[in-house]
Amino acid sequence: MTRSGTKLVVGTAVLAVVALPGIAAAQGVSPVDENTGPVSFANVAAIKVGPDTGGGFVITETQRSPLRPGISTLSQDRTVVPQDDGERGALGTSPQYKLAVGRFGDPSPFPAEVKSTDHHVVASLEATTVPTAVAESNYALLDNGRGKASPSDDAVVVFSDAKTSVDCAAVDAVTSTASAAKLWLRDATDQLVQVAVPAGTQKAIMTGIKAGPPSAVDGASPPKTTSDVTVSRVTSFDQLLRQDAWRGGDVTAASGWQVDVVTHVVTAAGVQDVHTRIVLGGVSCSLPKGFVARPAAGTATSEGAQPIVPTNIPAGVTAAPDRKTGSPWGFALVGAGVALAAAAAAIWRRRAAPGTPK
Repeated sequence: MTRSGTKLVVGTAVLAVVALPGIAAAQGVSPVDENTGPVSFANVAAIKVGPDTGGGFVITETQRSPLRPGISTLSQDRTVVPQDDGERGALGTSPQYKLAVGRFGDPSPFPAEVKSTDHHVVASLEATTVPTAVAESNYALLDNGRGKASPSDDAVVVFSDAKTSVDCAAVDAVTSTASAAKLWLRDATDQLVQVAVPAGTQKAIMTGIKAGPPSAVDGASPPKTTSDVTVSRVTSFDQLLRQDAWRGGDVTAASGWQVDVVTHVVTAAGVQDVHTRIVLGGVSCSLPKGFVARPAAGTATSEGAQPIVPTNIPAGVTAAPDRKTGSPWGFALVGAGVALAAAAAAIWRRRAAPGTPK
């Protein structure tokens, strides 16, 4: 992506920052510290192609809790990843992966029993200044390279009613959860089958499925190419796919669903492995040392408090910030669709021949 393509695109997505019920009086108190105070973040989906130290990635709009009690909510305009040329370019020159989130139309990319519903992705600062975050959505990862007649026949991984959440009530009382009503994976017989939703550190694994890489590969043999899929829970802050401005703290809780896809692309030259990592519903909350929650709503003084007016903050596609100049994002929005393109040759890792040192 060139610098000319990194400017803010007004109207691409809208972020609403509103007051929590019953906390108008709390607006009269001082805000939390932007850099070290209690904070939460929520993201509907992020995709990374290639090794951890390189490759392309797409990170959708990330909600950051306000500096005063209130909520930051993802717009319902976000229903697919990638959604524009910048995001598609991050997956390669001919992207094939598509992730459906939230509501959808016909034909549905989901199994027939999954109903279209809005996603709910919110980062909050409670009246007590306790940060919380939640991400609720249906998710369907499609491989359009399969070329099936129906989008649901291109589905590789499907979650229904997935929910991830974090709550940082105190430095010794941080919690995280990850759940889902149902999980389906494409299997080696090319059927989309329901599997058990992983609990704790368990994983759902399916190998040898008929799914290709995130972007078309010249000279690849689709009939011979297969993928291995692993679904697990995010258990640490470092597992999240996040922008630089998405920070942790002295005490941090994180959650999300992680989908790892290793595609064995067969070409005339041999086998090349393409690694894709996806985090669904990535959320976190953080506290500084010595954090003490403020009194509950109703005990703060209302003197000088101003009425709360919902604010719409436009977002768009941008490049990752320059570490030397700092982050360009505002307090309530970390960034929209951070996308860094990478050539397919740079993200492949040729499988080592027997006896070859790694």
